[in-house]
Amino acid sequence: MEFIKEEIEDMSDPEPSRIKHEDTEEQIDQVDMKQQRDELNEVEEEHHNFKTQRTNAKKLHTCPQCGKSFTGKGGLERHLRIHTGEKPFTCTQCGKSFTHKGDLTTHVRIHTGEKPNTCTQCGKSFTQKGNLKTHMRIHTGEKPFKCDQCGKKFISSSHLKAHLNVHLDERPYVCSLCGKSFSWLNSFKQHQKTHKEVRDYMCFDCGKRFTTAEHLRQHQRIHTGEKPYKCSSCDKSFTVSGNLKKHERIHTGEKPYYCTQCGKSFTQSHHLVAHIKKHCSVSQ
Repeated sequence: MEFIKEEIEDMSDPEPSRIKHEDTEEQIDQVDMKQQRDELNEVEEEHHNFKTQRTNAKKLHTCPQCGKSFTGKGGLERHLRIHTGEKPFTCTQCGKSFTHKGDLTTHVRIHTGEKPNTCTQCGKSFTQKGNLKTHMRIHTGEKPFKCDQCGKKFISSSHLKAHLNVHLDERPYVCSLCGKSFSWLNSFKQHQKTHKEVRDYMCFDCGKRFTTAEHLRQHQRIHTGEKPYKCSSCDKSFTVSGNLKKHERIHTGEKPYYCTQCGKSFTQSHHLVAHIKKHCSVSQ
């Protein structure tokens, strides 16, 4: 009986203890992995906090007038010119001043004629990249700015803003010399030049001077012979778009100018003026 008992004891399975040992090792591994994850998260958090502190530390240059912060001293100095009105960059050709050097660089192109931004579809060039972007909408048909009163759409916010004056019947820009008023700021500025006889834009071929760059460009086509505006009905070409529009009325029969006295219509405004002066007895 004792022999059988010993044999039974010797045959006892050691496996349970081995399994228990393996379970313990697996639990230790899981604990180690959790500790590693926790340590990694701590490192990442410390790194994030360090970056945040470093970014905040960089933004030490704060505007005393509006509270806006800048990472560099130069950024703050340029910003302060908005409040002080300082314009240290002056054009040597016309005396106009600017707050930023980049604005002066763009302005000088008006005098030099440089237009580095060119439309890939029609070849028209612009002094500023933003103007090219607006121009491209002519080709794409995109008109993202919509009038909430009549639904009419425009390619630029400035065109929409000027259009709104039509509904308000406002002409906020008034000439102090002759009293003429304008809906568009650009039109007002160009008008003022007629009083001051300011002609900044000179033709290098004949020496003739103009108040606007557009007038100079139109004039230069006399020398180059360029006629970029072509009629789709008869292939006749014109130097300016306005002349093309007038010409197209021959084909369409459109007569947008009419006499309020007798109702007669005309294709061009000066024909209406001549009619009122000479032929419409009712209006005399």
